[in-house]
Amino acid sequence: MADATEAAPRASRAGRNLPAAIAVGVGLLVAVGASLAFRPEPFVGVVAIAVCAGLWELRAAFARRDITVPIWPLLVGGVGMVVSAHVGGPEALLVAYVLTLGAAALWRVLDGPGPQALRDTAAALFAATYVPFLAGFVVLLLGQADGNWRVAVFILLGVANDTGGFVAGVLFGRHPLAPTVSPKKSWEGLAGSLVLTTLVGLLGSHWVLNLPFLPQEGTAVLGSSLVLGLVLGVMTAVTATVGDLAESLLKRDLDLKDMGSLLPGHGGVLDRVDSLLMTAPFVYLVLSVAASGPAA
Repeated sequence: MADATEAAPRASRAGRNLPAAIAVGVGLLVAVGASLAFRPEPFVGVVAIAVCAGLWELRAAFARRDITVPIWPLLVGGVGMVVSAHVGGPEALLVAYVLTLGAAALWRVLDGPGPQALRDTAAALFAATYVPFLAGFVVLLLGQADGNWRVAVFILLGVANDTGGFVAGVLFGRHPLAPTVSPKKSWEGLAGSLVLTTLVGLLGSHWVLNLPFLPQEGTAVLGSSLVLGLVLGVMTAVTATVGDLAESLLKRDLDLKDMGSLLPGHGGVLDRVDSLLMTAPFVYLVLSVAASGPAA
């Protein structure tokens, strides 16, 4: 009886269907791992599907505030950004991004000008930036040397952030991090995220880049797995938390609990990838700098 009594508060503090969340999380990891195993194209396809699902969720969410997002140019442009990043690199991603913004704005203005058109266009620009443009950095990461392993480390950093924060928050969370935005987040959870992301950063940077553990004289600042791992760990914990809080703030403004219901125990696709989207550009830039060092 005591075990049942203790289990109930933990389930409520977790705030989700834990068995379903674990099953879906493991399934997603297996699917992503399989897409990275042989050729890059399957993973690019997975990113494109996630981008389309995320844009569709944003369209439905904005509709609650009578904002009509021009979804079709965003879907076409979003897939175009992902493919462009894979085929042409950063320059192609930027060109596809600008073309998508122009197409979405033109599409909406042709429906009629006025204040409502301005609101709809602003929402479309936000959606194009938040989902496909940020997701494009994951595809750029895939294009680096040993890109499949780098993407794997990036995803594991995100998993470590969520897992460390969730476990530490449920077990030790006492002090709210941002109570008006996300009441369940705590400083203890952030500390758990920081510890686990740093551990994954240390192991991942040493394993993927094969850097010496300690800094060597005459090498780049990020030329050791110790420094690179610490930077990746701290940066991921901070940017992922900012990404989580940003989406929580958006959902609060739209009066939503979840962005969708596609993933049982997690909510929608955006609920699952919000922290990854915010983290992707930073991990890409840091690993790009590290790859330019003598150990690349």
